[in-house]
Amino acid sequence: MQAERNAIKPQVKPISEPTKFIPQTYSGEQMMPPFSGEKLASVMRGSPSTVVLNSSLIQPELNRRKQPLEAYPLDAMSMVGSIRSQGQLVALVKVDNLLYQVRAGSYLGQNYGRVNKITETEVTLREIVQDSAGEWTERPAALQIQEEASQ
Repeated sequence: MQAERNAIKPQVKPISEPTKFIPQTYSGEQMMPPFSGEKLASVMRGSPSTVVLNSSLIQPELNRRKQPLEAYPLDAMSMVGSIRSQGQLVALVKVDNLLYQVRAGSYLGQNYGRVNKITETEVTLREIVQDSAGEWTERPAALQIQEEASQ
């Protein structure tokens, strides 16, 4: 056994010499931090596709009289059905055990949401919210029909 152990010679490749570390000075102190709101705002203003969306054309109508359903957030509302009135589909929205009729063009929610389309199962609307840069942007939202459990 000893003779066999002595006869085996392992072949190990020598380890290459490590690369020399050369320290670099940090010169980014004068630059804008990558995750700051200012950087996001400058990028949003610089992009031609978002300039159109964030222009002064998109703003909530602050001078109009608020409708009753604008006092509630969208998650406090539930669509419970729809009816056809005068050839137009009207959604039935329940808030705090009260039932409201919602038509296209009505306002819902606390983010200046305006109803675009009503189907038998869904109310789609467009909300106007401020982004981190303070610009007004549009975002789609929907209120889908909720089945209530019978008691």
